[in-house]
Amino acid sequence: MGWLDPAPFLRGTAWLDGNRPVRADPDDLGRLPWDIAERAALPIGVRLEFTAAPGTRAVRLRYRAAVPEADDPLAGLRHCFALWSGTRLVGEACAAPAAESTVTLPLPPGGGVFTVHLPEGQAPVPLALQALGGSLSPAPAQPRWLVHGDSITEGWWSSRPAHSWPATAGRLMGVDAVNLGFAGGARGELPLAEHLARLPGDVITLAFGTNCWSAVPATADWLYATVRAFVGLVRRGHPETPLLLVSPVLRPEAEHTRNALGATLTELRRAMERAGLDLAAEGDGHLLLLPGRPLLGPDDLADGLHPNDRGHARIAAAVVEALSGVLEGLPPAGRPLSPES
Repeated sequence: MGWLDPAPFLRGTAWLDGNRPVRADPDDLGRLPWDIAERAALPIGVRLEFTAAPGTRAVRLRYRAAVPEADDPLAGLRHCFALWSGTRLVGEACAAPAAESTVTLPLPPGGGVFTVHLPEGQAPVPLALQALGGSLSPAPAQPRWLVHGDSITEGWWSSRPAHSWPATAGRLMGVDAVNLGFAGGARGELPLAEHLARLPGDVITLAFGTNCWSAVPATADWLYATVRAFVGLVRRGHPETPLLLVSPVLRPEAEHTRNALGATLTELRRAMERAGLDLAAEGDGHLLLLPGRPLLGPDDLADGLHPNDRGHARIAAAVVEALSGVLEGLPPAGRPLSPES
């Protein structure tokens, strides 16, 4: 089988900038803080999903990636491509960073539906894929789940991209998880709410707030108003889409410590939850709230802030439970990605 265009196989992609998957609208980067625009260039959560016919021995992927400079801390890291079948890891192939290269992943016998999770650090761009000994076709589309958040949503400290809580929850729910988590960001940036409003999506999750304690300090009143404004802008494009609001998870150093404006994370969390409850009481019947504080304990944190793999799994399980009531009402398939999406 010859080389195939990867576009029909891409999942977890919000926008395309040429053939490069990106996570913010490439025509509207000027309104975003520089750090979010920079993180948006990384293909966090981007995957290739395909159905392999029986007899297909392997899938070969040709890709382009950034090569770190010799003194870059990432210079010694390899690209690792993980092959999943449903909720099970079935293989992994790693390669040295290269400007353009190929990687081959052997497939289990019998065919089936598979997912290839891409490495993220060197921002690989899939160029083509090929079946060895059989044929590949794009996997069936799934409902699209838009997930906005900070570094915790982006997947920091998970041992592999596939172990982040959005990736884990997406597999468990059978949805196309689109990871719009931005390390250091998710501080209530309203242009991002407008980006979300323009994106096709069948369910939405907003999980932010911890960076409003430290990165850009906020008061409880400010966060309450910002959450209401953020949800209001998202609702301009998704008036009836199920929307789950997740308040900040445990952050021991911040729970009772006041930031530069005098707010503790506990106070900020309560303000965010109050905003969600008030919006629901005022008529948003499609808004759900998941309090973040009970989700993790100290042993679920890798560094006092970011979850370890067990912590990511616990968040994923709680999100799946919170959304279980709305999943039955989702359409059977999501919308295909187009460059205009």
